[in-house]
Amino acid sequence: MTAVVIADDEPLVLAGVRTILEAAGIRVAAAAQDGGEALAAVARHRPEVALVDLHMPGLGGLDVVERLAAASSGTRALVLTSFGEQENVLAAVEAGAAGFVLKTCAPEELVAAVRAVAAGQAYLSPAVTRMVLGLVAPESVPRRRDAVERVARLAARERDVLDLVAEGHSNAEIARRAHMSEATVKTYVSRILAKLDCANRVQAAMLARDAST
Repeated sequence: MTAVVIADDEPLVLAGVRTILEAAGIRVAAAAQDGGEALAAVARHRPEVALVDLHMPGLGGLDVVERLAAASSGTRALVLTSFGEQENVLAAVEAGAAGFVLKTCAPEELVAAVRAVAAGQAYLSPAVTRMVLGLVAPESVPRRRDAVERVARLAARERDVLDLVAEGHSNAEIARRAHMSEATVKTYVSRILAKLDCANRVQAAMLARDAST
C-alpha cells in the first residue's frame, strides 16, 4: 500500500487530504504542520510520497523539496500549491519536485497525482505547467543554443511528444492526440527526459519552450 506523509500548516487541509487519500486506499503515515516535522516523519516512516505545501512556518516547503531530492531516500516530493505561489513553484521545479497539484483540484486528481508520483512518474497539472511556462523566458543566446542542441538529440516522434508535454497535456491526452497507448507515451516521456537530462516534465517543457523561441 502506498504510504504518504502530508505537510501543511492548515489543519483543515490536513484533515481533508487525509480523508480523501485514506478513502482511496492510500495510507497516511503521518501529518506535519511544518517542514522540520515533515522531514522527521519522512525519516521515520520512509513513505513513497511527501505531499508538501510550499508555505509553512519554520522550515518551508521548498527546503523540504530540496532536502528530499538531495537525500535520494526514495521519498519523492509532490507539491501542494496555489496560483499565488508562482515563483516558488518554479523554484521547486528546479529543486527536483516530482509533481504539482493544486489545492483547488478534484479529489480524484489528488489521488491520481499521489499514485503517479509513488509509481516513479511525474504528475503535473496542465494548469500548473502552463502557469510555470508563462513565468519563464529565455534569458540569453547561450541558453537558447543549449536548449536547441539538447532538443536536437530527439527523434522526430520524440519531439512530437515533447511538444505536447510542453503544451501541458497529460499522458492520457497525449495518447489520444498522438494515437498511441498511454503505456507507450510513458515510455516516450521517460526516454525524452533521459535524453534531455531533465528531472521532470516541467523542466523538459521549459527546455522545449527555450528551443522554439
